[in-house]
Amino acid sequence: MQKSWIRHNLKLHRFEVSVVPQRFKLIAGLDESGRGPLAGPVVASAVVLRKSSFKMKIFDCKALSFSQRQKAFGEIVKQAWVGIGIVDREIIDAKNILQATIIAMRKSITDMNIKPEYLLIDGRFKQKDFVFPSKAVIKGDRLCLSIACASIVAKVVRDNLMSYYHRLYPEYGFNRHRGYGTKKHIQAIRKYGLTAIHRLSFRPISEELNSLKVYQGR
Repeated sequence: MQKSWIRHNLKLHRFEVSVVPQRFKLIAGLDESGRGPLAGPVVASAVVLRKSSFKMKIFDCKALSFSQRQKAFGEIVKQAWVGIGIVDREIIDAKNILQATIIAMRKSITDMNIKPEYLLIDGRFKQKDFVFPSKAVIKGDRLCLSIACASIVAKVVRDNLMSYYHRLYPEYGFNRHRGYGTKKHIQAIRKYGLTAIHRLSFRPISEELNSLKVYQGR
């Protein structure tokens, strides 16, 4: 199984190298976690690989188990330059989630100890959104090794933050749904009210805002 993962990871790296002009050596993969939830920050990660060989499977974080993500995360931070960008719900509500995501990605780039030469970005982002030469790659977390690494890092960091928020607001189950709009989460909002991390501009919160109370704690 491990040998097949090595082949898989090298395949992602070969694709990545093929889409970047040869003059660029320090390539940063960027991805985010948390665009869709009703609560919590959006987290972005930028990853520049020191080497392309990993023992663990590297892929879209959503396709990996919790254990696989944790082990891959540990390996990535040991053999890559990693940057993290976190944008809280106040900026999300003020700017909109797309602009907040771009801000988080920019923060993740400046958080690294090195300056990348080229960006590979998961999704449909535009060149003008970043000061570096860049290429947007649709489903990049399934095609490019550095983007897949960034997706894992962003997911693990955000999940850890939501576990922290679960300790502050245990009634909502943030450790399970991570802020997404599950039926139980929406029921908890209507029962206990809004916390400081709920996104007021997101439906159904925005549609019911006037009828929702503020969380008072236990």
